[in-house]
Amino acid sequence: MMKTASILLVSFLALSCGGQQKTTTGQQEGEGLVTSEQQTVATTQYGKIAGYIDRGVYIYKGVPYGQAERFMAPTAPKHWEGVRSCRTFGPTCPQEKRAGWQNDEIAFAFNWNDGFAGEDCLRLNIWTKGLRDGQKRPVMIWLHGGGYATGSGQELPSYDGRNLADRGNVVVVTINHRLNVLGFLDLSAYGDKYAHSGNAGLMDIVSALEWVKANVSEFGGDPTNVTIFGQSGGGGKVSTLLATPSAKGLFHKAIIESGSMLRTMSQQWSRQIGKSTVEQLGLTPATIDQLKSMPYEKLLAAGTAAIAKVKAEAEKEGITTFMFGWAPTVDGDILPRQPFDPQAPEQSKDIPLLIGTTKHEFTTTTYVPALRNISEKEAVEQLHKKYGERTDEWLSAFKEAYPEYEPKDLIDIDLVCRPNAVEQGRLKAAQGGAPVWMYLFTWQSPVLDGILRSTHCMEIPFVFNNVVLHASMTGGGKEAVTLGETMSDAWVSFARTGSPVTKALADWESFTSEGGATMIFDTKCKVVHNHDKKLIDLSRSFPIRGF
Repeated sequence: MMKTASILLVSFLALSCGGQQKTTTGQQEGEGLVTSEQQTVATTQYGKIAGYIDRGVYIYKGVPYGQAERFMAPTAPKHWEGVRSCRTFGPTCPQEKRAGWQNDEIAFAFNWNDGFAGEDCLRLNIWTKGLRDGQKRPVMIWLHGGGYATGSGQELPSYDGRNLADRGNVVVVTINHRLNVLGFLDLSAYGDKYAHSGNAGLMDIVSALEWVKANVSEFGGDPTNVTIFGQSGGGGKVSTLLATPSAKGLFHKAIIESGSMLRTMSQQWSRQIGKSTVEQLGLTPATIDQLKSMPYEKLLAAGTAAIAKVKAEAEKEGITTFMFGWAPTVDGDILPRQPFDPQAPEQSKDIPLLIGTTKHEFTTTTYVPALRNISEKEAVEQLHKKYGERTDEWLSAFKEAYPEYEPKDLIDIDLVCRPNAVEQGRLKAAQGGAPVWMYLFTWQSPVLDGILRSTHCMEIPFVFNNVVLHASMTGGGKEAVTLGETMSDAWVSFARTGSPVTKALADWESFTSEGGATMIFDTKCKVVHNHDKKLIDLSRSFPIRGF
């Protein structure tokens, strides 16, 4: 291992010279993986672990941060003797089979790693450039997407933390936690024993944050400078943690990517889902404990059926939400209020926030090949179905926001995630506390003849500096690599200082309702101001099924 002074010097060069220098902590370039227990052993509060070193980055996978009985709050993991090997990912939470595997093009692009499922899934993964070296690196904790029903901390090549830890000299952590019926089945109607079952998965995440605070110094991280960041459902998790009292003080900055969740489940509906699930299974209050030993597949099927039934009832009362069912519930205790309704949470007023979306998100033409060459006339006919007599007004606002549009943009450009991101930014800025920053990722992938466009998840390999590692999504070309360096540097800058401004993004201003500053991430990055305000305002006057 190099001496601390040498590490500091090389790290300084990496930051001041565009990050092209590499440290050689633990090995030299070309040496291959270092898997020696002696060279990689780290000490946690529950026991020693051994990982491996890949080109100067120490990697630990499948580290237990907790354990839990079904529907119960997590507890500390058991202590172990000796050295535990932590070189492969741990279990993922059981979940439904991924439908995406049935679409060859999408499966190729995303290249999922679904791992192996197990209910003992409270595990985390760590990437860092040094152990016990006193560097106090910023810590970046990634919360995966998949809503609150699916996904894991390892499911995409993009999530690999090695390149981000290396380029940014940060500690990267990804986590697994309980999902779907295991993490968010609200059984609180059946007594105090199950009072918090509807937020079990949320409590898991808090437990992981507590583990990081207690142990990250061993991995060269600064427990007083922790950033949580997540995409899609992971962004919803970040939104929720900003309003979760037990998470206060466990993180200091937050990034929400395509997942600005302003509202989550109310107990009115989550309890109904819990009751309906119990009824589907033929159980009663007297036999409720049978849920703890019931086969997972049977439990999930009942929960899924219950959600469909209760959602239909909720929609009759005008409740429309993108994430109904498996999600945290406002229970007055673990989550005492809606995350960003009617205002931003006071407890996180002083936490800087970075928010953004991709241009196309849930790209219709990616998944419906027949629409990829749609004419403008045909697209406008579709718009009439939603906007009726205001279609011309909507088109005028659209063309003002996106003057260089293609006909398929009329049905592809996102008006679900971005309106909520802007609203979340407005609520945060109105507090007058820490600043909020806004971005819009508009770069379009050339993969598969461009069918992916700027789809949901497209920014993730850029954020993690994994453009080449996830070339099936990005193409791995030179322009993409440059943009990945620019974006990952901005995310690291935000984690380090609370501002994403870098030399390459010197004109990025913080967001306000009046200014509306948004950084456009593309081959050429630029700042725009309220460029789509008319379009968003008009679109929000119609029902939007968003987070």
